[in-house]
Amino acid sequence: MGALFGPSGNSKRFYEEGHKKTLEAFAWLKELGLDAYEYPAGNGITASLSTFAALGEAARREGIRTSFHTPYFISLSGTEEEKRLKSVEYIKKSEEAARALGADILVIHTGSASKISREEAVALAKDTMIKTLEALPDSPVRFGLETMGKKNQLGTLDEVLEICAIDARLYPVVDFGHMNARERGGLFITADDYRRVFDKIALKLGDAYATTLHCHFSKIEYTDAGEKRHLTFEDEVFGPAFEPLLEAIVREALSPRIICESNGTMAEDALTMKKHYLSLLTS
Repeated sequence: MGALFGPSGNSKRFYEEGHKKTLEAFAWLKELGLDAYEYPAGNGITASLSTFAALGEAARREGIRTSFHTPYFISLSGTEEEKRLKSVEYIKKSEEAARALGADILVIHTGSASKISREEAVALAKDTMIKTLEALPDSPVRFGLETMGKKNQLGTLDEVLEICAIDARLYPVVDFGHMNARERGGLFITADDYRRVFDKIALKLGDAYATTLHCHFSKIEYTDAGEKRHLTFEDEVFGPAFEPLLEAIVREALSPRIICESNGTMAEDALTMKKHYLSLLTS
């Protein structure tokens, strides 16, 4: 199948060219040469199910694969039971929207680990996801847990994999920019640095999870605390570089979906990645 590339949300260029509605985004992305789109509901779900259904129809018409990012205020590791149960409800609402959209994976932030031990945070996150899966036993949507960029957040790769291991419907969502920022840079220099991420996922969960990994990519400014802000591909200071990632993907014959989260240039930078990927396939 090969790798798929697309943006999270709509880039500045989309609006500068006169477009006003996300309904127009999928034909625009196809014309650019992209094939994926992540609907960003980080600040909450405001659209109706009928709107999501219309977006999904437009995406399918243009051959764009969709995913859905759940609200940022979800916290799987919250210490208050009431708030964690509310997170289950928020995920259920997101799942309903994702089904209407035709998205095949929900992207979920794992929560905080600032006031409790990381072991306690993982245990709470596991419990929240078990409750979620029990509430949605027949959902066709995959549940993706994202690696996070701040050190006080739950969501190292090992933590995400430990949570995912409790049920086959849980999938890692690897944000390479987050991982790099969390370690204050230098984590991904060579193709082998990236390959080790895929190898670890395959070892823990199985080859299928690694081969079709749902990924996020952007260059991210960081401080000692980890992630500070998303950048564009014009950045030459913070990284990480995308070229070694694509080299690893081609070398290992992987078929991930890579969602670009650059600051305002997510579609253009996704296209830059896809063009480089295609050049590697034919070289």
